[in-house]
Amino acid sequence: MGAVPEIPGPDGTAVEFLAVISALTGEVSAQRGLIEELRDTIRRQEELITELRARLGRNSSNSSKPPSSDGLKPAPKSLRRPSRRKPGGQPGHEGKTVPMADRPDRVVEHRPARCAGCGTGLAGAGTAGVERRQVVDPPEIRPEVVEHRIHAVACPSCGRTTKAQAPEGAARQVQYGPNANALMVYLVAAQHLSIGRCAQAMAEIMGLPVSTATVTAAQTRAADAVAERFTPAVKQLLAGSHTPRADETGFKVGGRTMWAHSASNDEATLIDVHPKRGKQATDDIGVLPAFHGALVHDAWPAYDAYPGVAAHQLCDAHVPRELRAVSDWHHDNNPGAWCWADQCADALRAAINDPEDADRARRLITDALAADTLHNHPPGKLGNKHRALADRPTQRLDDYLRFTTTPGVPPTNNPAEQETRMVKIKMKITGGMRTLKGAREFAAIRSYLATARKHLTTPLTAITSLFTPENTWLPTTP
Repeated sequence: MGAVPEIPGPDGTAVEFLAVISALTGEVSAQRGLIEELRDTIRRQEELITELRARLGRNSSNSSKPPSSDGLKPAPKSLRRPSRRKPGGQPGHEGKTVPMADRPDRVVEHRPARCAGCGTGLAGAGTAGVERRQVVDPPEIRPEVVEHRIHAVACPSCGRTTKAQAPEGAARQVQYGPNANALMVYLVAAQHLSIGRCAQAMAEIMGLPVSTATVTAAQTRAADAVAERFTPAVKQLLAGSHTPRADETGFKVGGRTMWAHSASNDEATLIDVHPKRGKQATDDIGVLPAFHGALVHDAWPAYDAYPGVAAHQLCDAHVPRELRAVSDWHHDNNPGAWCWADQCADALRAAINDPEDADRARRLITDALAADTLHNHPPGKLGNKHRALADRPTQRLDDYLRFTTTPGVPPTNNPAEQETRMVKIKMKITGGMRTLKGAREFAAIRSYLATARKHLTTPLTAITSLFTPENTWLPTTP
């Protein structure tokens, strides 16, 4: 075997050729490994950028985010079909204005003193016509103080002194009545004032210098009355309903995220707050375990865990918003190209507008989901979301179109989302609740107010009745 060839090294000394080749091979291998690592890093960064761009583009029109979270952004594109109608009231729409009262509380007569032509005095002259104008204004607000004098009377026969019994609502020397307590509850629960601002409003508007402890006590009294008299009745009503709606949303309580759960129909609303989002929460709240009809919801898995539920209607307003996010990404990356999400969303809207056209809608959705272009998804987590969204209507198309086959089943869960929207407004104004007890009290009173509105009972009237046990308003139960 011949001698191994040598070549000059960096320092001028001779080195073996094979050693040089070996060193260069190792260096190339290391560089290839580094290149692969960099490619993997770039891929992960591209996936993250895609996901972050998608998050920045999310709003109430293409996700489940509430409208209150949109902020100052361009007006979102409508999910409805294009219309040539101008914004605002349409021809024939009945407007609303303050009606004239048939029996005004006070009448002020205005008569001219002299003739505008010749100056003759008009005292005693007959009226040629009367033009009525009314000014509607509340009276000066001042509290009414009712003093109850509890007499003690000595019996003329035996000399024993008997004291009269104090009336209901006058247990202490000085206390606030049902109207004052109801107004405090209304300002906090219906108008979302904080406890402190409610106390300030009561002092400045009503002339009642209440403390924050008094406002808190009024909330607790109202919530306790709701829990005792209203909640059992409304749970029975909803459990026996044919098509209730269910929804849940995050609620900041004590600095952590808890969950406000709602169950509702056209006659009643129940909202409760629970640390959990899933089945444990709905079990504890107690409506769904006793329900056996068709449940309308947004495809949260906990709602599918009840074997007693006869059927499901998945929200056909929620999924078009999710499909809109897919469509936005697709058209940003493939301008002018056909998108399966567009065809699915259009078909669902067409079925809602004309349920008798459900067969065509079903065919369009099935064809869109089966198309080869369906696999053109973004990389990473965003692509996984798009694939999961495509899988759901593929597997549960009957549940999306349940309203076309089962009379009385609504196509969307929008009313349930509107029920929980008040929780978001409360959280946006006050930052959330300090304790779970306070959050549940707020939810109980909101349930009561929402149900009262559905029965055309004004909120303040309903709340006032909570402080008069013999007259408490309750919904009619079957």
